[in-house]
Amino acid sequence: MKHFGTKAYKAAKTKAAGRGGKTEAPLRGGGRLDAKTKGGGRATEVERSGDTGKLSAAARRLKRSGAPQKVLQVPQRDMAKARKAMRQAGIGGTVKSMSGTKRSRVRKPK
Repeated sequence: MKHFGTKAYKAAKTKAAGRGGKTEAPLRGGGRLDAKTKGGGRATEVERSGDTGKLSAAARRLKRSGAPQKVLQVPQRDMAKARKAMRQAGIGGTVKSMSGTKRSRVRKPK
């Protein structure tokens, strides 16, 4: 399935990958992660829809990435939903606004 993203989505993925990083990085067992940095230290998923199901799926992809740093990037209005999705997926990480002005940490459950 080909994914046609908006300019904002593509720009966010590219910026998250950084120099030498990968966008659409493959995950074991199929599926793709939006962005992964060069050393694989940070995995980023960008979800602009605000749909609860899609946020949960993005959080699960972050969990499968195995990266020590996990970032879920969403529009500012959806940050609370994104935090909830990460908690439900059982992962810790950062929820970041699309503009990068707001960020909040989600603690890993014990």
